[in-house]
Amino acid sequence: MFYDVTPVSRLFLGTAQYPSPAVLADAISASGSEIITVSLRREGAGGAHFRDLLQASGCHILPNTAGCHSAREAITTARMAREVFGTNWVKLEVIGHADTLQPDPFALVEAARELCADGFEVFPYTTEDLIVGEKLVEAGCRVLMPWGSPIGSGQGLRHEDALCSMRAHFPDIPLVIDAGIGAPSQAARAMEMGFDAVLLNTAVAKAGDPVAMARAFAGAVESGRLAHEAGLMGRRDMAVASTPLFGMAALT
Repeated sequence: MFYDVTPVSRLFLGTAQYPSPAVLADAISASGSEIITVSLRREGAGGAHFRDLLQASGCHILPNTAGCHSAREAITTARMAREVFGTNWVKLEVIGHADTLQPDPFALVEAARELCADGFEVFPYTTEDLIVGEKLVEAGCRVLMPWGSPIGSGQGLRHEDALCSMRAHFPDIPLVIDAGIGAPSQAARAMEMGFDAVLLNTAVAKAGDPVAMARAFAGAVESGRLAHEAGLMGRRDMAVASTPLFGMAALT
């Protein structure tokens, strides 16, 4: 559950960079996503027509503070987004490094604390750092969104061990892999590891066929989750025969 919403789909989809509004609408439909993200800056560029398109999708809209580089800027943007979209949900981004777009953990926690106190339901874009995660939960966040790798890089899950540690450390907190997913196989891997959802944008929007790619990611997320629930076999250091020796013919 993500605050008070329990979607069937575990794929969250971003709405930027699509070649046309029609392609965006078709991609959202093909993805099966029930939660879509949009930045206030993007909404401002598209105006009421873009907002109508998003609302027509029937999805829950998750405004984000993309492009903010300070706690104050992110807080102000979140409050503006609440006015525009009529929701207390916000994907909180406070960027601290221009090249990697890594979040600023100090400003992130500061902004999260104030927004949670102001009634927002915060989805913080963070790293896999456990201490930062704890501070965000203490601030009032009931969801954490660690990056897989830098935004738009397509590198997938760069630090799997650290992400697995985060999953184990926060067993009761919904965790969403946000950023860096470039292929359906990477999304499936995140779900196999026990994450609750995957959020992506560029991998679909910039694909040769965004609608087909959205459909591919939908299948990958579903299959990865099914594999996790079924119970993956553990890795072994040595080969183990699948056919038992008992009952084999004795050749003399």
